[in-house]
Amino acid sequence: MSLNQISPNWWLVACFGIACIGTWLALRYARWRNLVDEPGERRSHTIATPRGGGIGIVAALLFAQGLLAWQVPESRAFLLPTAVGLTLVAAIGWVDDHRSLSPWLRLVVHAVAAVLLSWAVYEISGDALAACLAFGLALALINIWNFMDGIDGIAALQAVVVAIAYAWLTGDVVARWLALALAVSAAGFLPFNLPMGGRGKARIFLGDVGSGALGYALAMPMALMLVRDPRPATWVLMLVPPSAFLLDAALTLSSRMLRGERWWTPHVEHAYQRWVRRIGSHRTVTLTYAAWAAAGGVLASVIRETGIALIIAVSFAWFSGGGIAWMRLRRR
Repeated sequence: MSLNQISPNWWLVACFGIACIGTWLALRYARWRNLVDEPGERRSHTIATPRGGGIGIVAALLFAQGLLAWQVPESRAFLLPTAVGLTLVAAIGWVDDHRSLSPWLRLVVHAVAAVLLSWAVYEISGDALAACLAFGLALALINIWNFMDGIDGIAALQAVVVAIAYAWLTGDVVARWLALALAVSAAGFLPFNLPMGGRGKARIFLGDVGSGALGYALAMPMALMLVRDPRPATWVLMLVPPSAFLLDAALTLSSRMLRGERWWTPHVEHAYQRWVRRIGSHRTVTLTYAAWAAAGGVLASVIRETGIALIIAVSFAWFSGGGIAWMRLRRR
């Protein structure tokens, strides 16, 4: 199978356009239905802002999966179940954007979607361990991206950078184009969510429909990377680009659990949220987290052909540095 079979030029432009148009339509719909996130003590924004713009990204990703399934028939055993999983994650998020749902109901739906990814991995590989790892990966990333979607642009831009890193690192054709489709689709949403000029504010937020879908969409190329190269080094390298999100989510969640807090409820205790309160700039924090992800992608690319011992040592140092940065941001 060659890359020319997928005709990436017009295909990626189409994903970007679908995401842009879908976000614009979602903005009009949110204003009509008065779907807005109001400022509050558990939020980092200061003005009422429409939500649900991530539906445009979901539409673009489903288009990409359908096109890939059509042009690469041997990928259908993976793409069709995961398209259903992505739809489930987006659908429960869309409902939650309209009316608050139980977090446990959302978790059940996320688990079903994770099972579909796990099933897809097993269908193409026959590897039960890889299927179990894919389940945990999907469930974790859905919720991490939801936890970390708290300031302008951070979740979407992080997905863009991490997806580009995976497209560069993977040797699997379908994984590469799934990652690129995610990158351009999230980029199509960013003009509405991360204003780069003046002191502008986000026009619309991802909403649960978008944040959970981004996490699930990232789990798909990661799972294919694992199937193609099941060495332990692959798992270590995959975790380096999104390390800022992984560390901030895991360490903040752990600290809240240790204090006996209701960790599943909204809060502003993440390191990125404390940093925003201190400096007053969403854009600076978002771009810094993206720069960390880009540096992680470069690091993973540099060390991927070295021995497992060096990969583990360098990755440990990288994560340790990130943990120290998290503690400093939380204490100041």
